[in-house]
Amino acid sequence: MLPWTALGLALSLRLALARSDAERGAPTPASQGDLLFLLDSSASVSHYEFSRVREFVGQLVAPLPVGPGALRTSLVHVGSRPHTEFSFDQHGSSAAVRDAVLGAAQRMGDTHTGLALAYAKEQLFSEAAGARPGVPKVLVWVTDGGSSDPVGPPMQDLKDLGVTVFIVSTGRSNRLELLAAASTPADTHLHFVDVDDLPIIAQRLRAAILDATQPQQLRASEVTSSSFRLAWPPLLAAHSGYYVLEMAPSGQSGIPLRQQLPGNATGWVWTGLDPDTDYDVALLPESNEQPVAPQHLRVRTLPLPEEAGPERIVFSHAKPRSLRVSWTPALGPASALGYHVQFGPVRGGAAQRVEVPAGQNSTTLQGLAPGTAYLVTVTAAFRSGRERALSAKTCTPEGQRRARPPPSAAVAPKP
Repeated sequence: MLPWTALGLALSLRLALARSDAERGAPTPASQGDLLFLLDSSASVSHYEFSRVREFVGQLVAPLPVGPGALRTSLVHVGSRPHTEFSFDQHGSSAAVRDAVLGAAQRMGDTHTGLALAYAKEQLFSEAAGARPGVPKVLVWVTDGGSSDPVGPPMQDLKDLGVTVFIVSTGRSNRLELLAAASTPADTHLHFVDVDDLPIIAQRLRAAILDATQPQQLRASEVTSSSFRLAWPPLLAAHSGYYVLEMAPSGQSGIPLRQQLPGNATGWVWTGLDPDTDYDVALLPESNEQPVAPQHLRVRTLPLPEEAGPERIVFSHAKPRSLRVSWTPALGPASALGYHVQFGPVRGGAAQRVEVPAGQNSTTLQGLAPGTAYLVTVTAAFRSGRERALSAKTCTPEGQRRARPPPSAAVAPKP
């Protein structure tokens, strides 16, 4: 590492050069990255709402620096099956992207967001599909509510690739689900807004996207209470050197943790960290061909979150003697050990209980009485020993009544 005097001199020189460039009107480095828009195009969205979202995305991309050496954009529809409106290499200017967005037609169908996210990972964000290695990846998901299939696992797969996730919710979405899906911090990456008020967030969201795609900068994302992801642009070639990462709790003396990575690396995840703690990180590029300045960053891990049990209960597939109950999965530093569902008639009667393993958030209740009101309670059991529960009422439909014989078929009484 450079001595502090030499490092201070180098930083002063860089600041002086930056001021000189600013005085000459030199442009700041342009954003570079792959930006994917995921739009809910299913039948759950009205034609009016889809048109307003389409106008919003067109307004959002119009000023962006779209081009082969800058941002590339793609648009995917969420429906019964994902549909690519245009891929990353199809349009080379922001005007062309805006026109393509405004000309997109709604696809209708079911809301299979999880399927679209898996499709984005395999067909768009992978290097085999043409995605550029070493550039930031950003996803902007605009939704009016929930999904017909699970979103959490495929969204986490994208985040594990280093994708920064922005979510814009225009409906009554479940806040806990979207908090888990969006990148952190939530005030930057998650927006709840009425569809007619979307233009209000356009400038702030655009600035956040540009910030997420700035080159030549060591960045931290996916910050949790015990880990964070580091990413940086390709400062070295594959065979021109290597990187050394150093990390230590701020203000503490001692030997920092070190990790050596090859010259073609652009990211690393630190795990096993303490919650609510500041960490100082240094990225040290080592090259024999040309000197590359080190980069430094301070990252604070999140506090331990409170365990959150079921946030919402939904009933479906109701029949006279059965129905399906679903709920929002439990969240927390360690997910629930499992759930138990207790149900019984509201007006008295024997209660029954069904055990549901962790990883599932729905079950079918059997042996019910037709036309009866039931109280259903879903309880999440956590590893800490605590439990959180949520209750809701529902009613089974009436069963088919036996048809009475027509009057002409009635049997006269015997005299």
